[in-house]
Amino acid sequence: NWIRDNFPDFISVNISKKHPGQWPPNSPDLNPLDYAIWGILEAAIYGRKFRTIEELKAALQEAWERIDLNVLASSVDNWRKRLRACVQANGGYFEI
Repeated sequence: NWIRDNFPDFISVNISKKHPGQWPPNSPDLNPLDYAIWGILEAAIYGRKFRTIEELKAALQEAWERIDLNVLASSVDNWRKRLRACVQANGGYFEI
């Protein structure tokens, strides 16, 4: 209650079926990793063969370290725009 009283823009999570909240559950459209970063990581290691999970993890970690901080910041900054589009689409399909 304190959060709702002090932060009018607070988006509540699903509490129950009686009080569903407004936060879209598990939306890849609102997760910077899903809508931006995984594609960058995938492109960085595409076509390579890995013999072990450890090799794959190491390659992904190296690719992560090569991502420019401006790319990460831009992906996160894009979140509000994507959230507005999601709200306008009433939680349905949208394109950005």
